[in-house]
Amino acid sequence: MKHYDNVFDLLKDRGLVAQATDEEAIRELLGKEKVTFYVGFDPTADSLHVGHFLQLIVMRHLQEFGHRPIALLGGGTTMVGDPTGKTDMRKMLTQEEIQHNADRFKEQMSKFVDFSDGKALMVNNGDWLLNLNYLSFLREIGVHFSVNKMLTAECFKTRLEKGLSFIEFNYMLMQSYDFLKLAREYNCKMEFGGNDQWSNIIGGVELNRRCDKREVYGMTFTLLTTREGKKMGKTEKGAVWLDPEKTSPYEFFQYWRNIDDAEVQNCLRLLTDVDLDYIDSIDTTSGSAINVAKEKLAYELTSLVHSKEEADKALNTARALFSGAADTEHMPSTTLEESQLTDGKIGLLSLLVATGLASSNGEARRLVLPGSVSVNGEKVTDPTFAVTAEMLKKGVVLKKGKKVYHKATL
Repeated sequence: MKHYDNVFDLLKDRGLVAQATDEEAIRELLGKEKVTFYVGFDPTADSLHVGHFLQLIVMRHLQEFGHRPIALLGGGTTMVGDPTGKTDMRKMLTQEEIQHNADRFKEQMSKFVDFSDGKALMVNNGDWLLNLNYLSFLREIGVHFSVNKMLTAECFKTRLEKGLSFIEFNYMLMQSYDFLKLAREYNCKMEFGGNDQWSNIIGGVELNRRCDKREVYGMTFTLLTTREGKKMGKTEKGAVWLDPEKTSPYEFFQYWRNIDDAEVQNCLRLLTDVDLDYIDSIDTTSGSAINVAKEKLAYELTSLVHSKEEADKALNTARALFSGAADTEHMPSTTLEESQLTDGKIGLLSLLVATGLASSNGEARRLVLPGSVSVNGEKVTDPTFAVTAEMLKKGVVLKKGKKVYHKATL
């Protein structure tokens, strides 16, 4: 495996760097001193998801080279909501909801970033944003922002047609102010984020220059997207979460095991420590080589996010199901209540909805009719088929399509 003296070279080689305010200066700084940098996370949900994962991997790489990460939790910015990449305004959360979510983020981040002995900091921008004096903020910070220039930023452009609220328009000022505060209090010299944060990051770099004549830097990372440009980390059930209660380790494993063939090398490069020579040598024309690579990707990421033990369980379950073996112990499952049965049975369409394999009876019917659903290994094409209580007590294995398995019990 190649040895790196500078983390910037590792990030470049793995294809993580998208844009930088000054690549040469950033590389030089990361090579000559221990740099304090920050990445912001708005706690809009009670778990981190796959979209956050790449940022955590970057923080981990930088920390391994001796640099100090600041994980900035958006206790203040979440009250406003980032308009970036959104077609509609975010749901307003209460301070209590935001605090609860922030506490969960802290817990999950500690798996990837070492917060012991000041090696990394966790800071909440609510500490300075929630009690701001609005007039003072406008005079000190707002005066440095040109509305004309802001309206050309990509994060606002997409919202102008549907309508951009004034509260969201303040988001760039607040994120820029975060960088100014962290630079002043912690000598933070760099802000990193997803490539969709480019305009906000530049805002912070320029604000530091204008207010304090301080030279700071910004860099964005490749967004985890498919070849079609869609963000990865979404399934029919919604986001792929890092919390095992929201996305089980087996479902997490299966998400990566089932990604498109064209994405596997890129995901191995961006998200794992797997040797680049191995990744480049994968024969993309060979189905078996691609499958081995996908299994490796799923195993590595499940080990990192959950544990090696959970990765082993998920791998064994996936292999057992593929070979037709009956080990279903670690498969995603749903336990039904007696009240969901009528006369000791439940219709297959209702069962597919109850287990989350279909969003409605109509969708369930569209799956069953062409033979896309199997019950205990038998293909079922009759939408009136029912599963009995006796079958459920033993455990019923549902299969949707070629790859999605789910166990229903009573």
